[in-house]
Amino acid sequence: MPEFAIQRERIIVNGENTVNRKLAVGVLATGLFVAGAGVSFASANGNVQAAASWHKIPTLSSSGVKFKNGYYKFEAPGAKYGAFHWKGDLQDTSAGDGHNVYVQVKVEGYSWNRYNGKQKKTVHKDYYTYDGAARYTSDAWIRACRDRGSFHPDNCSVTKHYKR
Repeated sequence: MPEFAIQRERIIVNGENTVNRKLAVGVLATGLFVAGAGVSFASANGNVQAAASWHKIPTLSSSGVKFKNGYYKFEAPGAKYGAFHWKGDLQDTSAGDGHNVYVQVKVEGYSWNRYNGKQKKTVHKDYYTYDGAARYTSDAWIRACRDRGSFHPDNCSVTKHYKR
């Protein structure tokens, strides 16, 4: 077992001068700083952000489409693009009509993103929607729709708006 002794400017291990004390203190301080840097993070306005938590999205439905078991969260600034992260099950509730279903999601400053489902099936969706030029997303909108083809307008559920 090595024996340690601290003298005035040196650390002595087993009777040998091995490390300058100032160097040891510097290494220790650097290690503590690096360890502490990963423990917390702050948003652009200086508020410390807690870990993102999931929130329920109520069932979104319209004729022929249903988005159920939905959840969302806003990812932390600087992590996963600070995205609006959403997930849930998209269901075609009118299997015999020949129309597809989809979820539309948008974030502030951008148009709608479309995430297609499958005819006659329920599919699980899990996506990040974000503004690539921003550190984090503050506003997001989501709705479920049925694609009725070129000659008829699509029908959509109510649009839900969420804020960070």
